[in-house]
Amino acid sequence: MSLHDLLVRFWQELLERPSGPLAFRFILQPVVASYLAVRDGWHDAEMHRPPYFWAIVHDPASRGPRMREGLVAVLRVLVLGAVMDLIYQIVRLHGVRPLQTVVVALVLAFLPYLIVRGPAARIGRQIIARRERERTETRPPGSTRPVGRRER
Repeated sequence: MSLHDLLVRFWQELLERPSGPLAFRFILQPVVASYLAVRDGWHDAEMHRPPYFWAIVHDPASRGPRMREGLVAVLRVLVLGAVMDLIYQIVRLHGVRPLQTVVVALVLAFLPYLIVRGPAARIGRQIIARRERERTETRPPGSTRPVGRRER
C-alpha cells in the first residue's frame, strides 16, 4: 500500500466518524473541554495572568508550565476521548489506528480548550473589573468597608 493510499484511508476513516457509532462524543467532548476552559479562564482572570494561548506562543519562560497546566486540565477528557475512539475503531474498523486516536482526541478535546480559554479569561477580566468599579462607586465617601456587607 502506498503512502497516498494510507493518507486517503486515514482521512476517509476520520471523516466517517461523526456518522458512525459513538457520534455523541463529537458534541460531548468539545462541550466538556469548553466548560473546563471557561473555568480555567475565569481563574486566569482572577489571578491577572495573561491569556493562555498568548502566553504559550509569546512567552517561552511560561510555555512549558502553561502547556502542562492545560494538558492536566483536559487529561480526563483526552483519555475518555481516546478510549471512545478505540472502542469505535474496534467495533467499526475491526482494528486499532493509534494516530487517528491521537488526532481525534486532540481535535475534540484540546483544540476547543485552547480556543475557549483565552476569550473566557478576557470576559472574566471585564466582569471582575466591572464588579470592582460598581463596588467602589457604591461606597459612601470616606468608607473603607464595602457596602452591603454586614458587620459581625
